[in-house]
Amino acid sequence: MNRFENKIALVTGSSQGIGAACALRLAADGADIILNGRKLDERGEDLIKQITAMGRRAHFLAADVSHMHNVVNLVRDAIAVYGELDILVNNAGVEKNKDFWDVTEEEYDFVMDTNLKGIFFGIQTFVKYCMSNKRGGVIINMSSVHEEIVFPHFAAYCASKGGLKMLTRNLATELAHLNIRVNNVAPGAIATPINKKLMDTPELLENVLDNIPMKKMGKPEDVAALVAFLASDDAKYVTGSTYFVDGGLTYHYEEQ
Repeated sequence: MNRFENKIALVTGSSQGIGAACALRLAADGADIILNGRKLDERGEDLIKQITAMGRRAHFLAADVSHMHNVVNLVRDAIAVYGELDILVNNAGVEKNKDFWDVTEEEYDFVMDTNLKGIFFGIQTFVKYCMSNKRGGVIINMSSVHEEIVFPHFAAYCASKGGLKMLTRNLATELAHLNIRVNNVAPGAIATPINKKLMDTPELLENVLDNIPMKKMGKPEDVAALVAFLASDDAKYVTGSTYFVDGGLTYHYEEQ
């Protein structure tokens, strides 16, 4: 299915995990892809090979999106690669596991700058491009179930995702007249490298699975499928909402 034929998508933080799955799914559905990570390594090179094997174009742009000037240049450079940009997937994100009273300003800034500030100004750069070219666009932000539910010892992370929830709703209203849609995707417990410790610790994993009605962790492809839907014309009347991919976790959750 080529529902993204002649469409260009930028996926931030797409070297591995959910970002990589999103890039592969959008490419499988016909999009040309701009990949991003802090540096090009074997993971990015492998993704380029997989995407080009599908008959799609792929290009990697290195950038640390926690710095405003980097993310602005990333979006501008992404537009320049193929001459246009249709879909922006803000997937890059970080978290810090630390007691609230021990969090440093440097740690707080790193989480907030990556998960909220970078996304804010990346979207702004994309919107200015859309406005100057009188074209619409689609923005999908990778939030988390923790925009909605508590996560002790991850206060900065939760604050960043809560802010992203409100930013998405605000921008959906402000940008609707420009034919720019904005939505959040909120993964729950997904089997990705960031959750390796969880998956390798039976006691921790059992506690998480007890909170998931479907009794299993999700796969990156589960998240990517929803991203592809929201990016497509199938969702042309969908904006300003968060869509949970969590096996029922969010409204079943009890902190232990």
